[in-house]
Formats: sequence, C-alpha cells, structure tokens
Amino acid sequence: MSKNSTELTVNPAPLGLAGFGMTTILLNIHNAGFFEVNAMILMMGIFYGGLAQLIAGIMEFKKDNTFGFVAFTSYGCFWMTLVGIFILEEVGFMAADSFSMGCYLFMWGLLTLGLFFGTLKGGKVGQAVFFSLTVLFFLLALAKFTGSHLIHTIAGYEGIICGGIAFYEAIAIVINDKHGKQVLPL
Repeated sequence: MSKNSTELTVNPAPLGLAGFGMTTILLNIHNAGFFEVNAMILMMGIFYGGLAQLIAGIMEFKKDNTFGFVAFTSYGCFWMTLVGIFILEEVGFMAADSFSMGCYLFMWGLLTLGLFFGTLKGGKVGQAVFFSLTVLFFLLALAKFTGSHLIHTIAGYEGIICGGIAFYEAIAIVINDKHGKQVLPL
C-alpha cells in the first residue's frame, strides 16, 4: 500500500475509542452497583462497543496500523462475546460459571497487558487507557475467581475511570484534528 493512499483515510481511532470508552463507562456503572445489566448496556455492547470498534479496526487495517487493527477488532469482539454470554444466560440456554468467566476475563487481561507494552512508544493517555484496562480485567477476573462483591465494585469504579480516559482520548483526537494543532494533551 502506498503512503499516499493511507494519507487519504481518516483516523478511525476516535470512533473506536469513543465506542470503547462510552460502553466501558456504562457497563462499569453497573459493576459499581448503580443499576442492573439492561437493554441499554446490551445494545451499546453490540453496536457501539462492538460494531463501531470492528469498523475502526478494519479502517486501521487499511491504514496499515497493526496495533489499531488488533486492539479495535479484538475489543469489538470482546463486547460482542460478552453480550452473547449475557443473552445466552438470560434466556436460560447456557450459562458461564464464575470460574470460566474468571478465565475469560483473565485472558482478556493478558491480551491487554501485551497491548499495553505496545503503547509505550505512544502518548501517555493511550498508555493510561491500556494500563487501566489491564487492571480492570485482572480485578474483574479476581472478583469472579473469589466471588468478592467488594472487588467487583472496586473494579466498577476503576472501569469508569478507564472508560473516561478512553473517551477523553477520542474527543482530544477529534478536537486536535479539527484545530490542526494540539489543544488537548495526549
């Protein structure tokens, strides 16, 4: 792919980060204990956390950005699988026990930890997103493994922060791009 063809493609990262950030905030408001999982979370998980991140990941592929491709498509699939687990459980077809969900969340934590190391050549805000997401996945896994409501609630508050950082990064990229200079630090 020639350099000129990638220069004509918009930056898909804000779309992926906004989809990730907003969906993460909303799910973790639930994890912190403010409301139950409901249709709003499920639809955000399928369409904005899931589909929008898949689209952003495919666009990152077109821009020859391996990190963005892997991160956005992976987390888009995370949201879709998580919603699938919720739905299968709700309709009584099949449920995931606490141990298997702990393993699921732990594996996502390992992927995120690996991707965190990929952020070390980037901006501090991106590093903060992946560091806080790594902590979030490991806290959620620990909560599932131990059955601790307290750890789950702490994870919820940490997840709100993680999603907030991702949302900030999305908005900062859009505003900086629109102004043609750094208005908000990254």
